[in-house]
Amino acid sequence: MAVSGSKDFEPNVADYVEEAFERCGLEFRTGYDAVTARRSMNFLFADWANRGLNRWTINQFSQTVATGISSYPAGAITATVGSSASLTLGETITGATSAVTASIITKPSATTVTLTVPSGTFTSGETITGGTSLASTTISASPSLKDVQSTIDVLSAVVRRSGSDVSISRVSRDDYLSIPTKSSTGRPIQFYVDRQITPVIKVWLTPENSTDIIIYDRLVRIDDADSSINTVEVPFRFYPCLAAGLAYYISMKRAPDRMQFLKSVYEEEFLRAAEEDRDRASFSIVPSYSYLSGTS
Repeated sequence: MAVSGSKDFEPNVADYVEEAFERCGLEFRTGYDAVTARRSMNFLFADWANRGLNRWTINQFSQTVATGISSYPAGAITATVGSSASLTLGETITGATSAVTASIITKPSATTVTLTVPSGTFTSGETITGGTSLASTTISASPSLKDVQSTIDVLSAVVRRSGSDVSISRVSRDDYLSIPTKSSTGRPIQFYVDRQITPVIKVWLTPENSTDIIIYDRLVRIDDADSSINTVEVPFRFYPCLAAGLAYYISMKRAPDRMQFLKSVYEEEFLRAAEEDRDRASFSIVPSYSYLSGTS
């Protein structure tokens, strides 16, 4: 018999829910069944984030620095304004109505700026004024924090200057706190990820120009299971793990007699997926020449 020649099997949310209910010995019947299953799927995605199992959502982000600014959102916060022309890079802007402040990092266009994490929420249509330039313009709406809040973690980073990339090392909260003079300027050599609800990357040394680029790999959230007709942001090799995990989560609520069995199946599928989801690189062992020569 001829093979299908097809490689487009991609279950949607409803397919996973039906599979999970069948593994629980149940039938997927009501609208509430769909609601509770989608909620369980989103909790499962959060569990995967905690376990580090979504490397396919790693993306590379480039952030041009601004002179004197050492704290950057882990992603983009973009504000649409009446005009960005007279605003100065690195300056603090203040909302006339909200009194919210933020610093300008870049000016991508004549009507947009990217910002540090605001101190609050800007009011739509309010006037903002630059603290250095004293230029005023209006802001169309409060900038969205969703892109930054979708960041789970930052894996590695480099600083690019004049086309050359230099690795910068990640430090802990304690190490960053212990830096005696955080205002020292130069090319950044270290970074600390402050994993708040809106994550922030703090660099040291504080940038000495507005041309260096920090390039980092960040791990971001999997897209939510909002609708039963949506497909899921999961590669083919993880389909069994997702189906097993959803069945286990549903069993906690609807089929407790099968919970232990489904948990063991899920953990086995998870282990197999986690072992596969890793970087692969050549590994070489080089003998010590001092050992071969008999010298110390």
